[in-house]
Amino acid sequence: MISEKMIHMVNNSSAIRAMFEEGAKMAAQYGAENVYDYSLGNPNVAAPPQVKETIRELLEKEDPVRLHGYMNNAGFEEVRQTIAEFLNRKYNTSFSMKNILMTVGAAGGLNVILKTLLNPGDEVITFAPYFGEYRSYVSNFDGKLVEISPDTETFQPNLKELPKKITPKTKALIINTPNNPTGVVYSEETIQKLAEILNEKQKEFGTAIYLISDEPYRELVYDGAKVPYLTGYYDNTIVGYSFSKSLSLPGERIGYLVMPDSLTDGDLIISAAAVANRILGFVNAPGLMQLAVAECLDCKADVEYYNRNRKLLYDTLKRLGFSCIKPEGAFYLFVKSPVEDEKAFCEKAKEFHLLLVPGSSFGCSGFVRLAYCVKYETIVNSIPAFEQLAKVYFGGDQ
Repeated sequence: MISEKMIHMVNNSSAIRAMFEEGAKMAAQYGAENVYDYSLGNPNVAAPPQVKETIRELLEKEDPVRLHGYMNNAGFEEVRQTIAEFLNRKYNTSFSMKNILMTVGAAGGLNVILKTLLNPGDEVITFAPYFGEYRSYVSNFDGKLVEISPDTETFQPNLKELPKKITPKTKALIINTPNNPTGVVYSEETIQKLAEILNEKQKEFGTAIYLISDEPYRELVYDGAKVPYLTGYYDNTIVGYSFSKSLSLPGERIGYLVMPDSLTDGDLIISAAAVANRILGFVNAPGLMQLAVAECLDCKADVEYYNRNRKLLYDTLKRLGFSCIKPEGAFYLFVKSPVEDEKAFCEKAKEFHLLLVPGSSFGCSGFVRLAYCVKYETIVNSIPAFEQLAKVYFGGDQ
């Protein structure tokens, strides 16, 4: 018999993955061209050519024993130093290699830092809507995820509620900007106010509260949007980054944690995170990919491809009468369901071969998420299906 905790995990498995798997079955039944799968944030844009070229060069030139062997649990020293210097140039920081730990994607990084920080019963706060896997990541280490209710007008963090939810057991706050599922970028004003609240609560309770910034979508922004780099606003900030979206490498599982010297107990956290990386079973991040991304830090996926998708899908849904905020980053639209039960809306959408993810998966019922990291042709071809869906709820000629 599996563990009681895993029974709960299995019974509450990811709705996104379930929808993705259902989409594969529908594609087999109706033809892939007739199924419009907006469920999974799986980039459809190819990695920049430099990534392929760099991997080829590494395979030809590097010592294969070193290339494919173990290294320091924190990662290759030269890779970590290269990333630190890149961040220093870009964000006017002062990191060194000791502040960087290479991770198995952003998810691996989050699990490493939560393993490092949490005691059983410690509380981790996050703002709804949020990436649903945060529930599992916190539960992995017997922590308690505390949700802040959403501001469904702007989808900026609900800072009025935040101080009420911080307690002496609050160990961390996870934020995600650009945000999955809304595409909203948290403004500098929001970040400044957030930092003020956290500093006040640290003084009130005499505890350290760590701000964990989950940033896989940092490079995917539109219309000149700026994403504040949080270590400049709050001393106890830890940044988790992934190349899954910025370089279209989700299956390669490569990212890093930034743990600044300014952290309370910083040296201990840095040392413990490297141990957590090992004892969680990651051991180290993939060696070949560490060396590859270090040569491609100035590269990024074709953001204009996503921007074209964003414009077409947003404009189409607004024209048809749907309500949604225009995303500033990432590759998601968060659309208000025309009925209170968004799961029923998703079921109706499936009748037209449209696969959408219910907002309750992100702690925000009454909305649905669409991932527009699909082929442009998929969006074009799905428009008649959206028109039919709109007729069901809004009537008239769409």
